[in-house]
Amino acid sequence: MSSDIRFTDFKSDKQPTWCPGCGDFGTMNGMMKALAETGNDPDNTFVVAGIGCSGKIGTYMHSYALHGVHGRALPVGTGVKMARPDIEVMVAGGDGDGYSIGAGHFVHAVRRNVDMTYVVMDNRIYGLTKGQASPTSREDFETSTSPDGPKQPPVNPHALALASGATFIAQSFSSDALRHQEIIQKAVEHDGFGFVNVYSPCVTFNDVDTYDYFRDSLVDLKEADHDPSDRDAAKEAILDSDKEYQGIFYQDENSVPYHEQHGVDEDMSVLPDGAPEGATDLVREFY
Repeated sequence: MSSDIRFTDFKSDKQPTWCPGCGDFGTMNGMMKALAETGNDPDNTFVVAGIGCSGKIGTYMHSYALHGVHGRALPVGTGVKMARPDIEVMVAGGDGDGYSIGAGHFVHAVRRNVDMTYVVMDNRIYGLTKGQASPTSREDFETSTSPDGPKQPPVNPHALALASGATFIAQSFSSDALRHQEIIQKAVEHDGFGFVNVYSPCVTFNDVDTYDYFRDSLVDLKEADHDPSDRDAAKEAILDSDKEYQGIFYQDENSVPYHEQHGVDEDMSVLPDGAPEGATDLVREFY
């Protein structure tokens, strides 16, 4: 889709404080490019973020934004989309934020099929709190708080999404810029809940799941002749513990998003008559 908007229009004047080399830089660039390429602009885009290194992304992107509390970004995004179904909603989080305290919200956002994009920056560690094991850390991954490893299998977010009825499940790698943008763009264009787990290496606290590791191990589903419309094939790839994949695992081309299923098409950001004095102005300022 052609657009006069460039991805740089989504850059705020705030300088990122992520560690040099952090995978989140590439993740964010792909998000901005995908939004611009799909014809969106900052005036019709709302970015919701959680807690952790990924939670800063709303500050670094020029759009409407809200920095929520830990694990609660998806309910906020759902509320925004229900109040303003006409705007593009993108939710950003990390593996700790999304698959630990936010796991319950993840399941229900998936099954509702709300028309928004959920980008999870998965570095398989808690980075902001200085290097503890996360829900996606390897079973033997040694940290300062788990010197023998967490001794439990990592969460498989794609399997959780598929079991919850997801209509779009994908994975990308922040360093593979063009492919990452393409996958995020497909998620934005999808009619329904577009879920993308992004391998976004932490260069400070994770010396196992590195850029080199992912470059050497990633298998692209597109090159493997995977059919994303085949749910059984998606299940097989998602449960394949011997490979690391990027690409679209599954997409339901007949997906009908929540707001269309239930006829939610009105702007509900304006409060009705009789609301407390000043409330309408507050809502207008917020949106």
